[in-house]
Amino acid sequence: MHVEYHRWYSHNLGRDMELKVYGNYGKPYIVFPCSNQHFYDYENMGMINAISGFINAGKVKMITVGSVDGDSWYNHSILPGDRNAVYEAYVRYIVEEVVPFVRNSCHSHNEKPMVTGASMGAYHAINMFLKRPDIFSGVVALSGLYSLSHPEYANYGYDMPYVYYNSPIHYLPQCHDERLLNLMREGQIYVCTGQGAFEHEAVEDTRALDYTMNHDKKLGAHFEYWGYDVAHDWPFWFTQMNHFLHKIHG
Repeated sequence: MHVEYHRWYSHNLGRDMELKVYGNYGKPYIVFPCSNQHFYDYENMGMINAISGFINAGKVKMITVGSVDGDSWYNHSILPGDRNAVYEAYVRYIVEEVVPFVRNSCHSHNEKPMVTGASMGAYHAINMFLKRPDIFSGVVALSGLYSLSHPEYANYGYDMPYVYYNSPIHYLPQCHDERLLNLMREGQIYVCTGQGAFEHEAVEDTRALDYTMNHDKKLGAHFEYWGYDVAHDWPFWFTQMNHFLHKIHG
């Protein structure tokens, strides 16, 4: 398998950021890590090996990025508005730095990568796709929380206005821009959660997102709710990711 490591100074974040590329050819996927994890954890936890058949066959190319979770949503020492500002800088890093890198790597100036992730990575993937469906062609999101009102984020009722536009369950119902909605409808949206151990919050948020995307906004998104024996853990995400890559790429 072809593997590359890259590091550069991000002018948006004011720090060095790292990523890895797996594969030479195929549809590019920008992969977001779980909460407070790193760009190399997708490999270290076993996912690259689990989906290696798709990478080695030239069907997909995975670009695993880092995050700023510890400085944004999990930094409870600063105000919600300041956490949001850090996250917005991260969005700019992805859009203005990582996407051009991916396009250059694919030798295609108009390539629209997919975005994906599990757990917190699923939040990032859904949020990035919904904010910029003109840049991303779709999303595969596994076991995510899609509202920033959960206790782990320490955003309380009076805080939500400061983070509203990065909380998909809050802002998507209020999106009435048909240009944006039509771009979302053109995308490939796959969202999944198990219903077993440590998935109860993900089930609630996934059902809420499902209702908004399909009943309210008619986005044609594909949602799956796996069994009560399917927990919030990597072995199940291996199976789910293979399942969705097969659906998308055969």
